[in-house]
Amino acid sequence: MIDTHCHLDAAEFAADRAAVQAAAQAAGVDAILVPGVTVDAFPGQKTVVAGCPGALAAYGIHPLYVPAAADGDLAVVGDWLARERPVAVGEIGLDGYVAGADMARQTAFFVAQLQLAREFDLPVILHVRRAIDPVLRELRRWRVRGGIAHAFNGSRQQADEFLKLGFKLGFGGAATYAGSTRIRALAATLPAEAIVLETDAPDIPPAWLNRGRNTPGELARIADAIAGLRGVSRAALVAQADANARAVLGGF
Repeated sequence: MIDTHCHLDAAEFAADRAAVQAAAQAAGVDAILVPGVTVDAFPGQKTVVAGCPGALAAYGIHPLYVPAAADGDLAVVGDWLARERPVAVGEIGLDGYVAGADMARQTAFFVAQLQLAREFDLPVILHVRRAIDPVLRELRRWRVRGGIAHAFNGSRQQADEFLKLGFKLGFGGAATYAGSTRIRALAATLPAEAIVLETDAPDIPPAWLNRGRNTPGELARIADAIAGLRGVSRAALVAQADANARAVLGGF
């Protein structure tokens, strides 16, 4: 299985990262995409990825970290993309959830990183929380080589727009909650070629963790839940989702 979004370098894993990685492998997770969030964290992220068989990196500035970022950090992202040749630019995008967010500055950083993705011909890993339409607007202006809309929680119409632009949609722990009716409906009915699997560990824990720390090892049970919604076997779902991930990202 490919976990297309896992912050394995996060501080929440500092005490037991090797054990978390081993448990994920034992559960069948043999590939992990580790997205970046700040340029200061890139060196540590690179070290973690190098020490995890099957892990690959994306580098980018997360929209929630834009307020603390310097304008010069965009040049640092470009340097890392040129030197490291990661599989994607990310995690980038927009976040309209936090009250008082400076959406103009978020958008400036998002657009600059879309331009870098175009320059290096890389797909992007998108953060789209409460900002799907603005993200789509910029993607239409700055066409990139597809990517993944992580933790997708939009409408079917919005989902179709991402698919038209060459994107896959990430589904994870949120789909395991009975109350997540829209996410579950999408997970059940989207075309098979639309879906990739993710944990977003240590965040977005599945229902059975009772808001505890999420880990990449939970991907198997998440896959079971989504397979159940779709009426297919886990093996069939995973084979398709992994093929989708490889199609948009390569590298795995």
